[in-house]
Amino acid sequence: MRIAIVGPAHPLREGGITTFNHRLALQLMQEGKEVLIYSFYLQYPNFLFPGTSQFTTDPAPVGLTIKSILNSINPFNWIKAGWQIRKAKHDVIIVRYWLPFMGPCLGTVLRILKRKETKIICIADNMIPHEKRIGDRIFTQYFSKPIDAFVCMSRKVQKDVALFSNKPSFYTPHPLYDNFGAATTKANACATLQLAADKKYVLFFGFIRAYKGLDWLLEAMADERIQAAGIELIVAGEFYDDPQLYNQIIEQQHLKSRVHLFTNFIPNDKVSLFFSAADLVVQPYKHATQSGITQIAYHFEKPMVVTNVGGLAEGVPHGKVGFVAAPNPTAIADAMLKFYEPNSLDNLEQNIQIEKAKYSWDAFTKVLLGNH
Repeated sequence: MRIAIVGPAHPLREGGITTFNHRLALQLMQEGKEVLIYSFYLQYPNFLFPGTSQFTTDPAPVGLTIKSILNSINPFNWIKAGWQIRKAKHDVIIVRYWLPFMGPCLGTVLRILKRKETKIICIADNMIPHEKRIGDRIFTQYFSKPIDAFVCMSRKVQKDVALFSNKPSFYTPHPLYDNFGAATTKANACATLQLAADKKYVLFFGFIRAYKGLDWLLEAMADERIQAAGIELIVAGEFYDDPQLYNQIIEQQHLKSRVHLFTNFIPNDKVSLFFSAADLVVQPYKHATQSGITQIAYHFEKPMVVTNVGGLAEGVPHGKVGFVAAPNPTAIADAMLKFYEPNSLDNLEQNIQIEKAKYSWDAFTKVLLGNH
């Protein structure tokens, strides 16, 4: 079977989506499929990109064939790229959809690829974006028309698909991110990060955007009970939002000594350090679909606190591998304090292993390809 994955790949660093595409390609190749990734050479105009660089200096993933042929803003390119992919005569096209801005480009390419003998499957990260803009609905409707089936990694996104398409949709959880290497000891990780190893650390990981609620987590860190418990915060991720709001909270709440900022882009080979240094991973999101951070936490076997928004709670059984909190600073602080109480999570290691086993890549690809 010849499969094309259409979406971000090396050297782009579209966070978890690039990492996911690489890992999915490897899984499909292990299953005997012939896989080619078609990525972007221009994904966003610079004025629309919130980070410092769209490209990584990490080496290219070994064993993958990646062709960077797409330009998200050039309609002539969409036609040219569409015909280039069509001529390769793939049996299945797997396309990622995470942002309506990509709707015109990808929707045009898919219309060219639409053939009776080719199935087009969308892995839908978001149908309704976290940050809404004019034209979102029209762009998503345009994109959705050529799709034969959707695969969703949260029930929330599956419901959203029905707003745009009557094509079949299938749910399967986000698989494990198991490509960041092994954990190290807390002492080793803290030494490398120049942190004291005898402290209680909670971790906020990933690109910093308004909807991810870092401001709520900083407000929770200002709670007198958190301070009295000696809990400190590691923030590891690049600002995709104005840092002024967060710096202002840190300044006003006198948090500088208890909040450790690592706000450059985190390369893959450094991810294990932050998860190894932390006792607990906190996702204080204001709204969400699913989160790949949960799957990194499972890989490193770390308990979690997540807010009860979107599909976040689906992957974190309350009281077993962590706690689900109401979406506000006080509830987030309550959950963190609960974690540090003795025996608050009975059989934690066993429960993490049980949950972790649910998120295999072969289970994901069975749903992805098994119905088409």
